Amino acid sequence: MPPHTQDRNQDEHAHPHPSPHQGPHPSDGPPPHPRRRLLLVLLCLAQFMLIADVTVVNVALPAIGADLSLSGTGLTWIVTAYTLFFGALLLAGGRIADRFGAVRTFLTGLALFTAASAASGLAGDAATLITARSAQGVGAALLSPAALSLVTTLFQGPARHRALGAWAAIGGTGAALGVLLGGILTDGPGWRWIFYLNLPVGALALIGVPLLLGRPLPATADPARRTAPLNVPAILLPTLAAGALVYGLTERSWLPAIAALAVLALLIATQRRSANPLMPPAMPGRRALLGGSAVMLGAAGLLVTGFYLSSLHIQQSLGRSPLITGLAFLPAAVAATAGAHLGSRLLPRFGWRPVGAAAFTVAAAGAALTSLGGLWSGLVPGFALLALGLGAAFVCATTSALSEVPPAHTGLASGLVGTSHELGAAIAIAALATADFTTLAYPALALALATPLLLPKGHPDPNATQAMAH
Repeated sequence: MPPHTQDRNQDEHAHPHPSPHQGPHPSDGPPPHPRRRLLLVLLCLAQFMLIADVTVVNVALPAIGADLSLSGTGLTWIVTAYTLFFGALLLAGGRIADRFGAVRTFLTGLALFTAASAASGLAGDAATLITARSAQGVGAALLSPAALSLVTTLFQGPARHRALGAWAAIGGTGAALGVLLGGILTDGPGWRWIFYLNLPVGALALIGVPLLLGRPLPATADPARRTAPLNVPAILLPTLAAGALVYGLTERSWLPAIAALAVLALLIATQRRSANPLMPPAMPGRRALLGGSAVMLGAAGLLVTGFYLSSLHIQQSLGRSPLITGLAFLPAAVAATAGAHLGSRLLPRFGWRPVGAAAFTVAAAGAALTSLGGLWSGLVPGFALLALGLGAAFVCATTSALSEVPPAHTGLASGLVGTSHELGAAIAIAALATADFTTLAYPALALALATPLLLPKGHPDPNATQAMAH
């Protein structure tokens, strides 16, 4: 899994207002918060919960299905309900943090996510669990951009880059530890504990963050954005469109999918007439942003669907335990992080298009390899190879999407990349939930051919400061 980010305020926090209490050098900015490192630990811990909840559930799916008498479609909704609302409301979460304050939005999202985690663990039927998972997604969409906004407010200069590096690392460790925790907890006290584990973490952050902050942080968002009314159509319509599309794909019905296209057309029409559109029509770098986001959607969809399909195959077809499943997933989680590092090394030398095409080709080869042996000789090395390629594709998607975006729109652009990541997972699982793992080779090859058309020419600027990918 790639590092998760949705920085709505990074460009605005890059130049904090000087403090009159700093003495002869007011341009140096306000003094750093004395407890900023402890706050960073709590903020990263909260983000870890959101990332781990994508993969931790995959290992527990067979146990959940057996306990709640869920069909294949019901199991699909356990995963997609969370990623659907997380992704569809992510941009709205950033706007809400701008409007009502990052601290207030963070605490609201964290409280909702923690309460929904408790409801998920206590769920006695499928409808309750799916509803609670949806509420987790809403809480995550509020929490994540607000938490990252707090990180960029608390740290300045080189310290900010180190803090954002720690934040980005949460993506890889959350995915890796999520699959292992899912196996340990499901094989031990039971699947409900994958949700109960969030309760002490959520309570610690809910109490610790306000206590450690002590004093209010300065308002750093543009005053016009703090007082502008919320763009309600921009919040509701993307959620309706994504929900209708996922429902249509899950239930194999064309009518909801057609409705999703109609809602999407309505969204485009309303945003063109809006004084505060979700994405300005003439924004520089728009084509590269949309192309990179499309690549992110495809890469995330393949990786999360790989976790979903292989979890069911290992436990239901091969009869292995949840713990063995979690251990089998670890090489793929580590390979995704390694692929991201490899991709960042190759991009300055070869450019976006060659590296992107090669990344998806490697992913396709990995998917095909899974059918050539058993669990440890075929599925595990094949899935690791697929994850290695997709890790590089994540880096291509993020850096290309943000390559031509001006600083004033960096927050919006990084949020759109994060939205594509979560919605890609929801849409792909809905579409491919009944497929065989080796089937992933076909969309991977299609993306290998399409990537040169989606990504821009050239190489990333090594001196550019990019927002880290959600």
